[in-house]
Amino acid sequence: MNSFRLIKTSLVASAGVFSLLVAYNNMVDYGSNFAFVQHVLTMDTTFEGNQLTSRAVENPFIHHIFYALIITAEALTGTLCCIGALQLWRYRAAPAQQFVLAKGLASWGLTVGILLWFSGFMTVGAEWFLMWQSSTWNGQQAAFRFIVVLFLTLLFLHQKDSD
Repeated sequence: MNSFRLIKTSLVASAGVFSLLVAYNNMVDYGSNFAFVQHVLTMDTTFEGNQLTSRAVENPFIHHIFYALIITAEALTGTLCCIGALQLWRYRAAPAQQFVLAKGLASWGLTVGILLWFSGFMTVGAEWFLMWQSSTWNGQQAAFRFIVVLFLTLLFLHQKDSD
């Protein structure tokens, strides 16, 4: 059995479990990270006199929509990665061609996660809503760690497989 296939499967499964735990934690302890989303969207902790605060979103209903989209993307990432890991496990001893075909859901799961934390947190949160200016509500470092782990897992997953 190819040990790289087991490593790939384990990394995808780990990404899946991680993402599902993040989604679960955000649902069970809704208020903790909802406060984070609210402060980022209202831009209330950006630099004083900031010329871009016209971008702020003050409507609490929209805050809940943003947060629901985040949780949904986290859960989708986790679900796709976990199902993808099961598919990889199922085909771990199959010919390379079949194992490569089994990577689909895992690849989509990792990609959804990268899009969430890169586009959602780094682009929308950090740059559009200037989260980087906040000393209290700045999630850039955590988002960057998630992006790197998911992206490296995606790259490793797609390294050439052989029989």
